[in-house]
Amino acid sequence: MLIRLGYDIEFYLPFPTPIVALLEVHPSRIPDLREPDQMKLDPEVPIERYVDSFGNHCSRFLGEAGTLRIYNSTLIEDSGEPDPQAPDARQHPVEELPAEVLPFLMGSRYCETDLLSQVASELFGQVTPGWARVQAVCDWVYSKVEFGYPYARATKTALDVYLERTGVCRDFQHLAITFCRCLNIPARYAAGYLGDIGIVIPPSPMDFSAWFEAYLDGRWWTFDARHNQPRIGRVVMATGRDATDIAITTAFGRAPLTRFFVVSDEVKAQTAA
Repeated sequence: MLIRLGYDIEFYLPFPTPIVALLEVHPSRIPDLREPDQMKLDPEVPIERYVDSFGNHCSRFLGEAGTLRIYNSTLIEDSGEPDPQAPDARQHPVEELPAEVLPFLMGSRYCETDLLSQVASELFGQVTPGWARVQAVCDWVYSKVEFGYPYARATKTALDVYLERTGVCRDFQHLAITFCRCLNIPARYAAGYLGDIGIVIPPSPMDFSAWFEAYLDGRWWTFDARHNQPRIGRVVMATGRDATDIAITTAFGRAPLTRFFVVSDEVKAQTAA
């Protein structure tokens, strides 16, 4: 399967503003690209590209005052298969975990493990450790939290989501991540493209999406507490402890958003060009 990926985003910058962007596909998906994946700017300014501490590809630049357009279009090959499932995947004892996954057991900006440990134990402590326990977390969050864009706010944490029972996709994932960490399951936040492939097309415009990954049986597995079903065509861009680490764009100054368009559509091989 071939998927056309892209975005067209505009900001108004009152003053020259430093910006960091995480808009390239994750290094793990680079072998699947069939066209270059490189962010473009209008007006053009020098871009410094680097890899952050989580292994994500980042771009850093100084945007000129006025309208700034950030855009790109690329093509990626995908298996066309739903997210892999492994119901028998086991949960590792903490002492067996690789050192590099230990940070994903700790609390972070949006994931207050210290405040939700007791709740997690009460809700999921009797569930069989491993895949079943992570799925139980997803089932609970999916059934208890109401999705809606009006519920979004930049400061909403996992505890807020638990108390208010409302949120957008990132809020669903933050709560699920926090519950997993409280249960000694490493969990990390992921962001990227998730097109409407194989599902009834929702009325809302296409957007970037958030999900999470849990470390079971020696590898990271995809879970999604917002949609709570395996999906086709998921393309990761970045992973981190929570949304703080992998914001799509971070402006160090005022930068009102004036346009936002994302595409993630299946295309036929003969028309891909």
